[in-house]
Amino acid sequence: MSTLGGVFSSKPGRWICVICNSVEKKIYVNLNNTVPCVRLLNATHQIGCQSSLSGNVGVVHVLESEENLEWVLSSGPHPPYVVILDSPLFTRSVMMKLKNGSRRVAGIAVVAPNANPPEGFSPHTTCPNENTGVYSEDYDPIFAHCNITVWNPLGNGLSYEEFDFPIFSLKDDNETQVIRQCYLDHNRAANGTAPQYPLCAIELFSHMSAVTDTATCMRRNDINFSISPEIVCDPLGDYNVWASTRPLNNTAKGHKMWESVVIAAARLDSRSFFFDIAPGAESGVSGFITLLAAAHALRNATQQAPPNRTILYTLFQGETFDYIGSSRMVYDMQNNQFAVDLNNVHSFLEIGQVGLRSDSKLWLHSDQLSRKNTSVNDEVKKLIENLQSAAGRVGISVGEVGFSQPLPPSSFQRFLRAKPIPGVVIEDHQSAFTNRFYASMYDNAEYLNVSYPSNLTLEEQLEWVTDTAQALTEVATIVAQALYKQAGGQDVEARGITADPKMVARMLYSFLIRSNNSWFQQLVPSDEPTLLVQYLLANLTGSTVNMYYYMWVQGAAPPNSTEREGFCTRSTVRLSKALSPAFELRDYTSKEYSTWTESRWKPFKGRIFLVASHDLEVIPLNCVQMAFTLLRIQTGTALLQQQQAPLSPSPHNCWGLY
Repeated sequence: MSTLGGVFSSKPGRWICVICNSVEKKIYVNLNNTVPCVRLLNATHQIGCQSSLSGNVGVVHVLESEENLEWVLSSGPHPPYVVILDSPLFTRSVMMKLKNGSRRVAGIAVVAPNANPPEGFSPHTTCPNENTGVYSEDYDPIFAHCNITVWNPLGNGLSYEEFDFPIFSLKDDNETQVIRQCYLDHNRAANGTAPQYPLCAIELFSHMSAVTDTATCMRRNDINFSISPEIVCDPLGDYNVWASTRPLNNTAKGHKMWESVVIAAARLDSRSFFFDIAPGAESGVSGFITLLAAAHALRNATQQAPPNRTILYTLFQGETFDYIGSSRMVYDMQNNQFAVDLNNVHSFLEIGQVGLRSDSKLWLHSDQLSRKNTSVNDEVKKLIENLQSAAGRVGISVGEVGFSQPLPPSSFQRFLRAKPIPGVVIEDHQSAFTNRFYASMYDNAEYLNVSYPSNLTLEEQLEWVTDTAQALTEVATIVAQALYKQAGGQDVEARGITADPKMVARMLYSFLIRSNNSWFQQLVPSDEPTLLVQYLLANLTGSTVNMYYYMWVQGAAPPNSTEREGFCTRSTVRLSKALSPAFELRDYTSKEYSTWTESRWKPFKGRIFLVASHDLEVIPLNCVQMAFTLLRIQTGTALLQQQQAPLSPSPHNCWGLY
């Protein structure tokens, strides 16, 4: 006998429950290609999004224009609604109206386009990290809070708003088409007549454990009334990656007598409105690939003819969130917890956003207040001269930004907060960012113009030198030659210090297009970003003369073999904490250091289904429970086998979505 999609069996001792899966598959269509907005907290408040504890359910409404919001916010007869937005409507104006009408809004799903929108979009603020840089009421206040230069004029601040409903990103694929069709079939008003039940609905689940602010969530983490206390949030953090052209004794921390270090820096991180969709092509990747390529170009010269000063390559994590990585390195240097201290730092060169320079021009930014110190100014001039000389050899125009402008958001600012250090930041913009998609999911390979002829295989794409790869190679060559000269090296031209375009092409492809490729597989054992960069820097900089750090590299498989020939690489590459000092000091309301934490959560999910009426939205679950009750009444042990025939509507309002 069969009932409710299951089959009873009289064989005792076996009970395989499949009716729940069978019923669920006929009621729900799961959304697999979704990415949520999550909750973040700092010293004063919380931002981001979340669902209720049991998930949010709402009737689907596809927003066709901003004027169509009236249906969601007031006139639609079946609230709450889950609003489907195409990317042109994902604006601050629309989002804030939906936020203010949250009693009638159960959630939002943003359909990500297959191509970048033509207009700019940045959900970051107009003045990134404005409260944790060097400029303040105590240090050149005229430059504080972007009073002179608004760096990110397209920033709409959405990433720093709090929404009390879930917001998901959807790919524009078959699942999204199912939602649209479900809306057209069941929910769209026709001839001014409101649609009738059954209606198409969506459930979005993205409940966050942490609330209020970082101090609150860290205090709750410390409550230990159970054997397994629940952690509700985690400090944002990772590891900085650094290496030196000469080995530094990392066991003996603090000041090194007679050691002089030139820091070459770039940031590793990026972010966007949605969790884990942050390619950061222009904002991060262009800079750190340039630094890695420069380090590779300097390998032979620094080993064969070491300059007087050590070049310290540093790649900082967490810079988007109030300079987590750079502030931690400065803190460690100040407290004798790093291989060198601030008094060992001779000068500083940072590579910022360098992927979109127009007319092959770069801009050199420096801090005008610290340059009032004669010795600092002299070294800044030398560094600028070294960069301009190298640029002249490459054929690139380099401009120096005037004294009327502050430094752009940069890791160098955190070093200046501690001590006046000579330094320059290289950017592709003179004033406001060239980047139209700063800190968004659209800051991607397409925007950086990393594309390939359609007839290339994956391996051929890996080796293809795009125009962007060639442009970054030129910047890397300028950086490498300038660093060698700044460190005291001689005969730059004779040393053949030139970046390798093939190496840059491979890195662009690997970080922006496809990390699972044959080159990365030879070098790295993990796809975790920090470890990728660590192993890559180790392989690009090669051996030095002493105090090595050893890494096992998987290597390539020889022809006609599947076994890789691994080998050991020795380098000076190290990791150091990129965790805000606020968490070491337990100062969760700090104004000096980043206090960002990220809420913990249960697995995210989204699914669509038909609902009979608002009062019967819970019926699908009751149907499953009823099915089990019937089974237990009719037989104590039953073998249930999945039945493929679709469920038909029943008096209990359980039906499938067809």
